[in-house]
Amino acid sequence: MSYYGWAPYVPVAERRAKAQKQLEKMKKKGLNVQPVLLSGRKIADSFWGKGWCDHMESFSDYANRLPRGRSYVRNGSVCHLEIQSGHIKAIVSGSSLYNVSITITPLVKKKWDAVRSACSGRIGSLIDLLRGRLDRGVMEVVSDRREGLFPLPGEMKFDCDCPDWAGMCKHVAAVLYGVGARLDHSPEMLFQLRGVNHEELVDVSTAVTDAAKAGTSRRRIAATGIGDVFGIDMAETGETASETAAVTPAIKSKPEKLTPTSANKLEIQSPPRQPHTKNVPAKTKGHKKSSAAAPFPDPLTGDAIYAWRSSLNETQAVFASRIGITAASISQWEKKGKAAIGMQPRTLLELGKAWKLTR
Repeated sequence: MSYYGWAPYVPVAERRAKAQKQLEKMKKKGLNVQPVLLSGRKIADSFWGKGWCDHMESFSDYANRLPRGRSYVRNGSVCHLEIQSGHIKAIVSGSSLYNVSITITPLVKKKWDAVRSACSGRIGSLIDLLRGRLDRGVMEVVSDRREGLFPLPGEMKFDCDCPDWAGMCKHVAAVLYGVGARLDHSPEMLFQLRGVNHEELVDVSTAVTDAAKAGTSRRRIAATGIGDVFGIDMAETGETASETAAVTPAIKSKPEKLTPTSANKLEIQSPPRQPHTKNVPAKTKGHKKSSAAAPFPDPLTGDAIYAWRSSLNETQAVFASRIGITAASISQWEKKGKAAIGMQPRTLLELGKAWKLTR
């Protein structure tokens, strides 16, 4: 330790090795480590990721502090970054591992209503929204420095347990850049962070009409899948019987398929009923009273998904992150009500795993 209370400089390679050992211990204790890893020197490249970084750099209060965090995020020092509703938690490797917490005020209703009104009818699908395929007018609205979706300095509160007295230390700066990198791959997290539902910006009726006018109801769906057209996660027609069998036991009846009924209309048939999961623990851990675990819903309906999510007291975004899909998928599932849901085998497998952990 130096005369001023600062730890001596530690080479990056040495810091990484030390941090890795500590993170391994945290993993064993149950932490789902989510590091920020860059493929090159560029921190963010998408509309949302780059927009976040540019927004942070636009404030003079941060001008002298943010650059200190660039090298940290580029060399992989942001070992863990977790985005929740109104909160960012991170672990940054320095001379030691430091815990960073950033609290962000939810977007005020007046601003959100103004953004929704300005974007009404101008965004056709969730895919366009999340990939940043927006017209210039919409881009200007959502990224407006004062009235857009990105937080203002007064709406952010920083905390780091490092010895730096500054409000924004280099570890906090690294985390802010790390958020930009994360938004490159998961832009829906920005809406989760600000406490708003990104689906409210999308005019689904416009998406259907545009697809019909463009004559893409068959060609585009055949090429990319209905999930890509409307931004939802559904079972694709290209799945083979062997792929399905890897997830669920063999069923004698033939798997039902997605059948085009006309150029502008699709009929999605319900999948065959899945048998109850056999390998469900007889007792639920963590409860004083032993009780039989509830079987996996058969059939899996929108109401079942809603009841499950409600029992966990989770938002659609939080529940979606548990399974590794978008909140849009959860919303589309729940809208099916009592109807059975058709979905990809990999998604069904993840749902089964989550069910065992939460019931």
